[in-house]
Amino acid sequence: MRRSISPLSLILLGAGVFLLVLTQLLAWYVEPRAKRTPTDVNSTTVFEGQGSYFDTGSVSTVEDQTITITRRVLGDVAGSERSGNAIWDVSTQIDTPKTLPLADPRKSLQWTTERWVTDRRTNLPVHCCEEKPGFEGEAYLKFPFDVEKRTYTWWDSTLGAAVPLEFEEVTRVDGHEGYRFVGTVEATATGTRMVPGVLVGSSKPGQVLAEEWYSNARIELTVDRRTGRIMNALIAPTKTLRAPGSSKDAVTLLSSKRLEFTEATRREQVKLASEDGSRLKLLGETVPLGGGIAGGLLVAAGIALLIRGRRRPEHSEG
Repeated sequence: MRRSISPLSLILLGAGVFLLVLTQLLAWYVEPRAKRTPTDVNSTTVFEGQGSYFDTGSVSTVEDQTITITRRVLGDVAGSERSGNAIWDVSTQIDTPKTLPLADPRKSLQWTTERWVTDRRTNLPVHCCEEKPGFEGEAYLKFPFDVEKRTYTWWDSTLGAAVPLEFEEVTRVDGHEGYRFVGTVEATATGTRMVPGVLVGSSKPGQVLAEEWYSNARIELTVDRRTGRIMNALIAPTKTLRAPGSSKDAVTLLSSKRLEFTEATRREQVKLASEDGSRLKLLGETVPLGGGIAGGLLVAAGIALLIRGRRRPEHSEG
């Protein structure tokens, strides 16, 4: 008597081995390579809140006004493909009730443009490709993938330096879980501006080189753990002018106790974080786990059929 090999057992065994190899490939090769900062980004985020600003028309600081910060990010796909990095062109404008309806960044209270280049895997800055300005830190428009409960260095463009943001708590934004990080910026001199001396209380006649100072009473970023996407952001900036060598603020250029993502921006950021996170979870957890279980069962079934293969005679009967 000898054992016969069932074709079904071989099919089950082969399918099981295939699934086991495929799931390992997804978990150890495909999913890590899916964790790459996108290059074809095209997004707009908006902060809004009440505050004060210096009105050049009345030459005075006006209080209790709606301040809007609009940031547009456009990926340089061609440049990213050539360099292998993520290259994003960023436009940020600060508007008042007077300038917002004009829909022209050149007429905003403030308008800046930047070019940020980061490593697509680590999110660390890469100093190439006409970046502007040179920046440092770990977090900018997003955090790295797989965010940890630790302190991160966040680049503050107004300060022109990296700011430590400490992990505060696990929280939720529109029902989606995220990690909240907080930090502050003490009053710091950030530059100079030529203004009439009388504006800053200087005793010198004519124009003086006034000092620009900046502080931020609270920086609060709530981040999706898996993707590093910022789902909600809150800042409390103050920008002032001081007479040369003075320790007192003379003019408030901009101040707000709370500028936060608008509801529409929060919803969009949460939606994108959920979609991107679901894809990464599918590749890194759901499919490997389900495929591994199914593959293991198929292999076991195939082996069982092989072992239980029926015996048949070596020679036919006369």
